[in-house]
Amino acid sequence: MELEPVTDLPELRPGDDIAALVADRATLDPGDVLTVASTIVSKAEGRTADLEEYPVSGRAKEIAARIEEIAGEEKDPRFAQAVLDESAELLIDCPFLLAETRFGHICPNAGIDRSNVPDHDILLLPERPTESAKRIRAGLQDRGIEDVAVIVTDTCGRPFRHGQRGVAIGWAGMPASRDWRGERDRDGHELGATVQSVVDELAAAANLLTGEGADGTPAVVARGWAFGDLDGSDELFRDVEDDLVRQALREWEFED
Repeated sequence: MELEPVTDLPELRPGDDIAALVADRATLDPGDVLTVASTIVSKAEGRTADLEEYPVSGRAKEIAARIEEIAGEEKDPRFAQAVLDESAELLIDCPFLLAETRFGHICPNAGIDRSNVPDHDILLLPERPTESAKRIRAGLQDRGIEDVAVIVTDTCGRPFRHGQRGVAIGWAGMPASRDWRGERDRDGHELGATVQSVVDELAAAANLLTGEGADGTPAVVARGWAFGDLDGSDELFRDVEDDLVRQALREWEFED
C-alpha cells in the first residue's frame, strides 16, 4: 500500500467543494481510498461557532465549576454547554468531558476543537460524517472519478494507552470492517472473534502523514490496498447493550 498526501489545499470556507479541490490536486484511480480530516469537512459545512452563541445552563455551570476546582484553572461554562449541546450522552463529566456524539462516536468534548479555527472560537464535528463522506464521493463521481472510497477521520485517545491516533467517523464506498470469522489461521484453527476495523486502520495510517498541530495536510490517498474476498459490515460503534465499558461508566463517579 502507498500513502500520498494531497498538498496545497487552501484554508477551507463554508460552501467550499472538497471533492473539486482534491480532484484538482490529486490523481485518483479506481480502488483508491481518500481520507479527509473532519476539520476541513466541518469548515466546508460551516460547523464553526463562537462561545457567546451558547446560553449557559445550570448543569454547564456545575460541570465547569467542578472541573475548575480539580484542575486549578478557569473553565468556561460556555464550552461545557457546547459539549452538552453536541452530545447524545455525557459519559464522564469530571475530571474531563467524555461524550457520545449524536452520530455514535465517543470522544472527549464531543470532538469540539479549538485549534486551527482562525475566525471563530470552536470547530464542531460534522453533524453526520457518513453523509459528508457520501457527498464527497458523489462529487468525485460527478468529475468522472469512479470507485474511490472516502473516509472522514478524526483523532482521539484510547482507553488504557497514552497518545492519540486517527479514527474513522464517517465512510462511503467501502464497508467499515471485514469479517475474518470462519477463516483459518496457519495452523488450521478457525477464527471465531476477529472482525477488523479497516476504516480505523486506514485512518490511523493516513494520520501519519496528516499529522497534528500546524502540519496542514488534511487529505491523503491510500493506493494499493484491497478489501479482499471477505464479508464486510458497517457496524463500527458498539450498541449500548453489548458495550460493557459504557455500562460501567454510567455507574462510575470521579473521586478527587
